[in-house]
Amino acid sequence: MSDAGSRPRLKLGGHLVPGLAAVALFAVLAAVFLRASFGEAAGFEEGASITASIGYAMFNVDTGAVSGAVVPAEGFVVAFVLIAVVLDVAIDGAVFLAKRDEGEGGGGVLADGGREIRDRLRGGDD
Repeated sequence: MSDAGSRPRLKLGGHLVPGLAAVALFAVLAAVFLRASFGEAAGFEEGASITASIGYAMFNVDTGAVSGAVVPAEGFVVAFVLIAVVLDVAIDGAVFLAKRDEGEGGGGVLADGGREIRDRLRGGDD
């Protein structure tokens, strides 16, 4: 009576190296993260409007003329305009490709599941 399939056997060989490397990397990262120290948490000043501050930073509004507490930040108007231009170009490209495909024969939406084309190919209704 053979017990070849009755219990698991450890297969040794070169295929264990990636697994051992992963375990070693996990141990190194765990040691680094467990020994890491973080500074004290810094919050925003009392009464500061975070949402309004994001809006002011996005459009480079001078926060000196704004009443209330504002969180200082860098301006993002250039990034905002660049993203708007890229999205506009993407939409224009999609419309251009859709119009080009439509002109090359067909291109319409098959809302009937293709029954009309099937009937035309077969030469009549089924």
